[in-house]
Amino acid sequence: MDGNALLSIGELARRTGLSVKTIRYYSDRGIVAPAARTPAGYRRYGADAVARLGLVRTLRELGLGLDTIRKVADRKLSLPDVAAAHAEALEAQIRVLRLRQALLAAVAERRLTPEETDLMHQLARLTDDERRRLVADFLHAVFDGLALDGVARTLTPELPGDPDAEQTRAWAEWAALAQDPGFRAGLRRTLREVAAEQPRGGVPRRGFAAAVRELVAPALAAGLDPASPDADPVVAAVTAEHAHPDGLLARLRSLNDPRRDRYVQLLAVINGWPAPESPAPALDWAAEAVRVRTP
Repeated sequence: MDGNALLSIGELARRTGLSVKTIRYYSDRGIVAPAARTPAGYRRYGADAVARLGLVRTLRELGLGLDTIRKVADRKLSLPDVAAAHAEALEAQIRVLRLRQALLAAVAERRLTPEETDLMHQLARLTDDERRRLVADFLHAVFDGLALDGVARTLTPELPGDPDAEQTRAWAEWAALAQDPGFRAGLRRTLREVAAEQPRGGVPRRGFAAAVRELVAPALAAGLDPASPDADPVVAAVTAEHAHPDGLLARLRSLNDPRRDRYVQLLAVINGWPAPESPAPALDWAAEAVRVRTP
């Protein structure tokens, strides 16, 4: 075909895959102007209209508005600058959609009440500064006055700048848990016990829960009955790890708090850590072993 030949709107539609109605709309908006008109008033387009409409179609599929597209096509706006601004806007939209998806999944999975759903939504929408203040307030409430800086670092959530849906969802649940007065008080009691067991000025001891898990692991793996006499050496070793044997059973039960277990699981998701091993089976076994031996 002669490069100087003019195209009817029907021919232009066949070449571009756009409908006649769409091309006419773009033409009316001044995005692709006709090169001429026939005596009867029919529009005729130059060959450059094919390439121009191809660009328009691509930019529309990328979500750009028609006014912006016209300016880009007329070279009144730099396409890279427009693309950068649009990419930033899309990223914001993606974060909002990710948040909605995460919250809806949490509502469905945990069967949240309307009040709980509203709270999680508010927590997930906090700004970076608001999140930092919430974390600082929680850490102050449970660690204030305790020389447990290392433990505090292991219990601090650090949400990345671009969290995925699972991290967003975990953050909202973590924040709701961290604001629970009952959970804070229980964790504070546990941390006071941990601090009291640490030698002054010496090498920090491993945590009691970690010691129980390590001591009980072989018994669990072997399927040993906690009431069996064969479990006596394990119970003796667990007792030796505890500073106050008279309160051993109560300590084991207080440590086996499902909320604390959930806290650690959420923390791992938020911080991108490997999934932690739950201490619950070891604590359950040890508590039962101590119970059957308690007069």
